[in-house]
Amino acid sequence: MIHISNTPGGIRLAVKVVPGASRDRFLGEWDGRAKIAVAAPPEDGKANKAVCALLAKLLGVHRRDVEVVQGQTSPLKTVLIRGVALEHVRAAVDQALL
Repeated sequence: MIHISNTPGGIRLAVKVVPGASRDRFLGEWDGRAKIAVAAPPEDGKANKAVCALLAKLLGVHRRDVEVVQGQTSPLKTVLIRGVALEHVRAAVDQALL
């Protein structure tokens, strides 16, 4: 099960990022994390921006409401999502797994 938690600042989502993929997409679950592939390379924060954009689109929130708060230079990251309920994030992630 993908680790999603409610915090005072928003919803935290654990992710594993695979940069340099052929396209941006949600790959499923990996070790309790949402596995996300992005076409952007892992340099100058490009992959982080692509992850945030993909999650914002998936969740129907503004790009500014999604932020990498842990693991900026690692493939294992924690993303903070503001302005959305935990149940909405869980439902969107579950839908993406299908």
